[in-house]
Amino acid sequence: MRMKLSIPVTVHKHCHNLLKSPVWAVTILILVVWLAYGWNLGSISLIDETEPLFAEASRQMLVTGNWITPFFNGETRFDKPALIYWCQAIAYSIFGVNEWSVRLPSAIAAIGIIGFTFYILQWHFSKQDQIAGTTSPTKRNLTALIGAAMLALNPEMIVWGRTGVSDMMLTGCMASALLCFFLGYATQEEQQAKLANSPFPNKWYLACYVLIAAAILSKGPVGIVLPVMIIGAFMIYVGKFREVIQEMRIFMGMLIIFALSAPWYLLVTWQNGWDYIDAFFGYHNVERFTEVVNGHAAPWYFYFLVVLLGFAPYSVYLPLAIAQQKFWQRSHWLSQKRSQHLGLFACVWFISIFSFFTIAVTKLPSYVLPLMPAVAILIALIWSDFFPEPNQNMPSASSAVKISTWVNVIFVTILAVAMYYINNLINDYSVAPGFPLLIQNAGLPQLGGLIWFLGAVIIAALIISRYWHSIISINLITFTAFLLIVLIPSLFFMDQLRQQPLKDLSALVVTAKESNEELVMVGFSKPSVAFYTQMPVNYLKLTADALAHIQNRQAEAAQPPSLLIIAQAKALVKMDLQPGTYDILDTQASYQLIRVSLKKSNKETLKISLLGFAE
Repeated sequence: MRMKLSIPVTVHKHCHNLLKSPVWAVTILILVVWLAYGWNLGSISLIDETEPLFAEASRQMLVTGNWITPFFNGETRFDKPALIYWCQAIAYSIFGVNEWSVRLPSAIAAIGIIGFTFYILQWHFSKQDQIAGTTSPTKRNLTALIGAAMLALNPEMIVWGRTGVSDMMLTGCMASALLCFFLGYATQEEQQAKLANSPFPNKWYLACYVLIAAAILSKGPVGIVLPVMIIGAFMIYVGKFREVIQEMRIFMGMLIIFALSAPWYLLVTWQNGWDYIDAFFGYHNVERFTEVVNGHAAPWYFYFLVVLLGFAPYSVYLPLAIAQQKFWQRSHWLSQKRSQHLGLFACVWFISIFSFFTIAVTKLPSYVLPLMPAVAILIALIWSDFFPEPNQNMPSASSAVKISTWVNVIFVTILAVAMYYINNLINDYSVAPGFPLLIQNAGLPQLGGLIWFLGAVIIAALIISRYWHSIISINLITFTAFLLIVLIPSLFFMDQLRQQPLKDLSALVVTAKESNEELVMVGFSKPSVAFYTQMPVNYLKLTADALAHIQNRQAEAAQPPSLLIIAQAKALVKMDLQPGTYDILDTQASYQLIRVSLKKSNKETLKISLLGFAE
């Protein structure tokens, strides 16, 4: 066995020598984030329903010059504050109106917090070296790289980092604010004499305030409620509440946050009055916490599953990572220097956000996205012990680590089996009929199952051989292979069936539309059509409503000669339009684009259809 594994040992030592320099770690991390958040970022159409709502509201801001009130399809959109719209509109002005520009702010926010996580882990271990009077560049760089790579390469971060909505913007701002607070808190000891008589807090506290303001502009009150809750709980635990409040110059901090975030809220309220207050603060904040909104209910254990699958496959180490902090031993933490409190702070961060959203009644997977950096930091701290310098011996693993690594094998094996049977789980996937068959013919479930199975086998071999240092790296490599070989191609297949047909029909609408011709969508609401046509869309849910609308348009004195309708073929059959009253312009997948004549001679025919439908 030793001879068989001599090559991996040599390679590992060579990698360790390379990672003595942070340049190599940064180079590898740049490649990782490009694969995760840059590669094919704009190659897939906007995904209905939510993403096009943001994309079109941002385009409207750029076109109208109204940077205060967001609009979609001629109506105000008060769901989220303005920062995401501003960033997308700026991207449009630089790179053009396209999918890449829509998703660029989210990708930048993800890359920013990944880079910050790398920095703070490096900083943490450099401080440990100073305290111990040693130097361990390999351990410092490799732990920082592993922590940042785990944060980059997990399903939850990739989904929202590649989607043009506000969730990743909130996560980037809030998580960065929390890390800035910790750096301010940890470096205050060194700067105490210098800052004692200064009216200003240190630079990291100032950055924390600015980023909290940005978080408020990303998603509202939650942008300050969660950081205050986390920071407050942490300061109370370490017994430094009054001391830290004073050094943070909290009054000045609140003024900074208010000065940066309040003007937009005041202006949008001034423009829209009570409608904005009721919609944003009442419905989208208070009601989402206290009531089920839009049917987004879930059992109490929902976020256990979200974290398990959303941070897969590394999430199996989270219980051990939390237990390793021994947060119940308060006396231990009180005796430590501030710079050694990173693990404790990450633990409080995770528990606070997880508990807050578990209590909330409305539940969505994206709500716990801001805790993912804390999870990455906690798990990275576990593995730091297994990254010794080349001249040091590999430490033995504890029983808890051994058990966790075997759980890792079992979990990855379950993922492999799930991939083989994935078509049984999504067989009735109505939003993209034919998707299971398409990925089956491409062999993607089998490839995915093989990738995870090989990962499980290699991890098991490493456990038996006691090469603990390589286990987390194999998890990262396995997920990367799954992302590149299975997940991204699956997204292209999904786009081909679900979004591309609507994009193609929208392009035809732009070229075929006649003067004053109205565009109507019947039976469903796909906001992407409004973005791609860049024109208002009249969304009608029922076919009876569509027939009544056509009749009302015919009764108008100055009606246009026709209107355009996008609907699924079954809805058009249900409308029972008479021959000669419409023309089929194009059919894409299950969607059809037709032109309905509004000429006077068609009135009686349409009345008969409407009466027949009513009967």
